This record gives sequence, structure tokens and C-alpha cells, in this order.
Amino acid sequence: MSVVTNTTTIGAIELPSRRNTELLLLAFAVVIPIFAYANVGLAINGKLPPGMLMYGLGLGLLAGIGHLVVRRYAKYADPLLLPLATLLNGLGLVLIWRLDQSERLQNLAKRAFGGFSPSAPNQLFYTAVGIALFVAVLLLLKDHRTLQRFTYISMAAALVLLILPMVPGLGANVFGAKIWISVAGFSIQPGEFAKIVIAVFFAGYLMVKRDALALASRRFMGLYLPRGRDLGPILMIWAMSLLILIFENDLGTSLLFFGMFVIMLYVATERTSWIVIGLLMSVGGAVVVASFASHVQARVNAWLDPFGCYTTSGACEQVGQSIMSFGSGGVLGAGWGQGNSDLIGFAANSDFIFATVGEELGLTGVMAFLLLYGLIIERGARTALAARDPFGKLFAIGLSGAFAIQIFVVAGGVMGLIPLTGMTMPFLASGGSSIIANWALIGILIRISDTARRPAPAPAPSPDAEMTQVVRPS
Repeated sequence: MSVVTNTTTIGAIELPSRRNTELLLLAFAVVIPIFAYANVGLAINGKLPPGMLMYGLGLGLLAGIGHLVVRRYAKYADPLLLPLATLLNGLGLVLIWRLDQSERLQNLAKRAFGGFSPSAPNQLFYTAVGIALFVAVLLLLKDHRTLQRFTYISMAAALVLLILPMVPGLGANVFGAKIWISVAGFSIQPGEFAKIVIAVFFAGYLMVKRDALALASRRFMGLYLPRGRDLGPILMIWAMSLLILIFENDLGTSLLFFGMFVIMLYVATERTSWIVIGLLMSVGGAVVVASFASHVQARVNAWLDPFGCYTTSGACEQVGQSIMSFGSGGVLGAGWGQGNSDLIGFAANSDFIFATVGEELGLTGVMAFLLLYGLIIERGARTALAARDPFGKLFAIGLSGAFAIQIFVVAGGVMGLIPLTGMTMPFLASGGSSIIANWALIGILIRISDTARRPAPAPAPSPDAEMTQVVRPS
């Protein structure tokens, strides 16, 4: 007589999705801007703002939609990216609404344009469009590796986006920079979308060419220099960035594209020489262009001595006002709604909106905002490390690097550390192109992180593994 027993294999333990953690963080990301909104209303008008409830419900609804889509279609994604973006976006809406209440800006707009239109309602609408694009990315982009098929198509698309502002009748000159196009009454900044599209090309190209680019021909002063024929890609991107700087007067976009390529090139090849060569080429190109481009030269002069030309140059006046805003903020700031950064003018709703943070929240608030930005960059770099495919690694680090460069050039410009670039502060500044493009960037990082953390499907067990016959003697 014998007894047969069945022993089944136990599958791998499923990783926690951490969606409940994301939901809890989202609650804080919505509540904090609501309290800030109430604080601004009490400081300016002595009472709670009338639209506080609708603002809170709108921001909470948009955040909830984003969370539900992530919970359903990106279950294993990073739980911090969505709350961090929501918090920055919510606080940006508060800052824009605070500047809308300034009588100085209202009077300035009436004198310049014959009327005043508040920016906060438009920004809330653009936020909704950005969340919609975020949802579309997660619904349509099932696997980020499919973008690798469009490597060279993305290069052509990026070039088209960069050339559009130079097309007569389509491009618009705003504050000296030709980085906008006007379509059906709306102003669009194509460069904000081009940084995502061109990152697809860089990732696909470097994944294929990284072995050739990593080869070194000679050693000079401790650096392994690349072969001459391998300098072609970096020379091409360097020339493109110089053309952007010359024809569009846009120092920020030029630094952004070239810097992103150098970062991705270093990650792909692990050659420090590319970093050194990239820095030398970017500095050399900027010096050459600044010597004959009046717009760039004015910004350099404003950076070197803003108070020396304070009364004769608008760029010097803006930088000087910004430095005084940070200085008057001190450590803790003047308080929400109690600063005077609106003296900077219309630029307060672009890169100079960070001066409002410096004056009203002080050094503490500036460090808090930079920490939030730093966390997004860190989570993007962590996603790159966790990605299982080289294209995903390069794509994630490229997007994170572009985001980091944009933060650096904007914050450094308004603080007087580097010349002004005119770029918008992500999620804070008023502008539809910036907020929509950055929500798309967050959506792509969430998709890559979900693919990186998603457990690999377990192999089908063999019949012998599913059932083992154990024969016991009678």
C-alpha cells in the first residue's frame, strides 16, 4: 500500500505597490497649498479668500484623478513623484494668485495692455491640461521601450520644434528672446516639449553608439581623450545649441540641450573627459556669442554688476530687484503676501517668481523648494538606476538631468550666481507650455519606474515541479 501526496510550488512574494503611501502624501500635497492660500488671503485682505474651497476641491480632484490612474495602470511606480509635483504645482498656483492681487502689477498691465487679466485661473486650467496629458502618457505608453523605435524621428521632431520660433509670422519676441510661437491667440514655447522629444533621440542614439564613444585614443593631463571621429555627435549638438543662442537669443535652452546631452554621454560611456570637454565647449561658445549678441551681453553685464547699470538697463534693474528681494527675506521671510517682489514687474510670473519665494518665505522657504526639486531629481536618478534596459536608464537620467539643469539655471540666474536665462521655474511660474510639458515628464518617469519595479513574470512550472509523488512504504 502506498500514499501519494501533492506538493505545489509557491510563487515569488509580490512587491508592495506603495499606492497607499502615495495617497497619504497626496493628501498633504493638497492640504499644504490650501493653508498657504488662506495665509495669503488673510495677509492681503484680512479674510479668507472667497475661492479657497473651489481651489482646494479643484486641486484635490486633479490629484485624485492622477492617483487613480497611477494605481490602475502604473501599480509599482515611484510613490513620491506624483505628490511632489502636485505640491509644487499647488504652491505655484498660490504664488501666482498672490502676485495677481498686487495693485502695482494690475496698474502696470493696464498701462501696457489697456487691461488686466489674472494669471491664476489660466494656470489652473493649464494644470488640468497637464494632468490630462499625464494621464494620456500612462494610458498610451504601456512600455517606454517602444519609444526607442522613434529615435531618428524624434530628432527630426525636436529640430522642427526648435525652428518654429524662427519662422516669420509664427514666432514671437518676448522680452528679447524668440522662443515663443503664437497659434490661435495662444503663446506656446516649443522648447519645453523639445527637451522631452530630444531626450528620446539621445537615449536611443547613445545606447547604440556608447561602445564607440567610450573608446579613447590618447591620454592628456590625466584625461582619456576620445577619438577624433567620435567627436562628431558632440560637435553637432554644440553647434545646434549655439544656433539656438544666436538666432533665438535663448541662453537657457541652449545650456539645457547641450548639458543634457553631456550628462547622458557621461552616463553611457563613464568617461570623465566628456564632462570636461562639454564644459569647455559650452563656456567657450557662450563667451564667443556674448561678444557680439547684444541681448546676451546685456544679461552678462547685469550679472557682473547689476547696480552699476541699474538705472539704464532693464536687465540690471530686474536682477537688482531680485537680489534685494532675497536679501530682505532674511532667514524666515516677510510672510505670505507681505513682500514687494512685484516691483520686478511682469517677470515676476516667470523665472523671477522664485524671488517671491525668497522674500516672503526667506532662506528657509528657498531651501524647502530646492529640496522638493532635489527629491524629484533624486527619484528620477533612482529610477534610472533601477531600470533594467539601457534605453530606460539613459532616458530617465536624461529627463532628470534636464530638469536639474533647468532648476539650476533659473535659481542661479535670479540669485545672481549666473547670468539670466529667461527660462521658467518648473511647476511654479505662470505658463501653459512649461506646466504641461513638465507633467508629461513626470508621467514618463512614473512609467519607467513602474516598469523597473514590476516583478518579472514567473516561469511556467514544469509538471514535475507542480506535483511530486512521494511513495511511503505500506
